[in-house]
Amino acid sequence: MRYRPLGKTGLQVSEIGFGAWGIGGRTVEQTSYGDTDDRTSLAALDRALERGITFFDTSAAYGNGHSEELIGRAVRGKRSRAVITTKAGYEAWDRAPDFSPSTIVASTERSLARLGTDYLDLLQLHNPPLDVVTAPDVLAALTGLVQDGKIRAWGVSAKGPDEALQVLRACDIAVIQANFNMMDVRVVSSGLLAEVERLGIGFIARTPLCFGFLSGTIGHDSVFPEGDHRARWPRAQLANWVDGAADLMAAISTAPGEAAAQAALRFCLSFPAVSTTIPGIMRPLEADQNAAASLLGPLPRQAVEAILEINRNRRFFVSA
Repeated sequence: MRYRPLGKTGLQVSEIGFGAWGIGGRTVEQTSYGDTDDRTSLAALDRALERGITFFDTSAAYGNGHSEELIGRAVRGKRSRAVITTKAGYEAWDRAPDFSPSTIVASTERSLARLGTDYLDLLQLHNPPLDVVTAPDVLAALTGLVQDGKIRAWGVSAKGPDEALQVLRACDIAVIQANFNMMDVRVVSSGLLAEVERLGIGFIARTPLCFGFLSGTIGHDSVFPEGDHRARWPRAQLANWVDGAADLMAAISTAPGEAAAQAALRFCLSFPAVSTTIPGIMRPLEADQNAAASLLGPLPRQAVEAILEINRNRRFFVSA
């Protein structure tokens, strides 16, 4: 495993992280990847630690806190080996977000209890409106959490690149998170990655496998189980992702399966501004395969340019 600095936070993180949305399990409606087994989830977390994955990204909303509880169990007795980030704002998908200063502090305390730790390496505001990030009382609450030793740094998990750019231009933050994958390169085309690199801000690339479609294991006949968020996407969108992934992998001469998933991760890591990318991991084998991508290094520049060129001429998101 290779490691990178998380901006100016002073933290070193594994360039392949652990996206912990899925292990939270099913909550209301289709808001995750369906039912899970805690034994499998804990085995995946243990394997990730064994393979050198140190960065764990979760949220109070993932499984209504269950994802945090599992991470807490996995790192018990080895907290110093993990860099843990969670999010405040949403605590359940069926409730409206609350970014009031008192709730941010209370949510952080609840997350610390579930994680079984007395500090967070990073707290992210979860898709906040711009006026939240610039509100003096919110900034005072976050500063207070840092001063009290409850968090080491704070950042924003942004809804999209445009929102992320607005945040960067409006206030001084340590870390930003946004979508980035072979079928969603808006962080490049918008100039977000260039701005992140210029400012020395940590960048977390989420959805690097585009909900599994870049793994090459999903086809037109794939059926998603009850509780899996992919079951609610329009068929036209699913088909576009299936075809798009196949065409992208063909363009860089990569076969479906493990090599495709690793190529997708390596694409993200081909950009120096990316501190870490956080594929969702739910099984030990996924931890093995994802971690192995780190040692393969970035994609050849020609492959990266081919992917960006395809994105300039093709839309992978189907408008409703």
